Amino acid sequence: MSASLTDDLLNQLQGQPLAQIGSQLGLSESQTQGAVSQALPLLLGALGRNASQPEGAQALFGALQRDHADAGGGAAGLDLGGVLGAVLGGGGGRQTDGAGILGHIFGGREDTAAQGLGQSTGLGGGQANTLLKILAPIVLSYLAQRMFSGGNQAAANPQQLGDALGQEHQRIQQQGGAGGLLGAVLDQDGDGQLGLGDLLKIGGNLLGGKR
Repeated sequence: MSASLTDDLLNQLQGQPLAQIGSQLGLSESQTQGAVSQALPLLLGALGRNASQPEGAQALFGALQRDHADAGGGAAGLDLGGVLGAVLGGGGGRQTDGAGILGHIFGGREDTAAQGLGQSTGLGGGQANTLLKILAPIVLSYLAQRMFSGGNQAAANPQQLGDALGQEHQRIQQQGGAGGLLGAVLDQDGDGQLGLGDLLKIGGNLLGGKR
């Protein structure tokens, strides 16, 4: 997991997935690319901050391990089409999951995150919030696929997940715009904990599973 998680997932979203997201939000191709490229580090960076604590890494690992089968793809890779289809056309249930996931990722600061992203991308808070709701299940499905696909499952453990997300958090912090936005959101919380331990309370719907 030495490669940038943000860059890897952004590459996987190129083409039809980005076009679907842009269509949902009414954005051009370039607007969608720019917005997603800033939203992904915000989500992954916040997860990395949480997973820097052993209990946070354990909570996220357990949730991904329990729900990874719902991410689709398996050893063949992340089923972005399936995840996006459920998010965008799942009758509203998956969108609710996205909102719930955001609440746990940002520890109740999801509105602050959406406002910051909206300002930095020019989307405005409403569209930015919708984008984050769409991307949140995708990010978790991606992490599950990275951790548990193919021969990785037997060797996967919370420390491995925490290390990978911690490295990603450090990379993002060193970046200009994305790192500044992440810091502004995280610094709203004085204790440095964003509530990732509550991920376990989401249950089987963490990744939008039909449970």
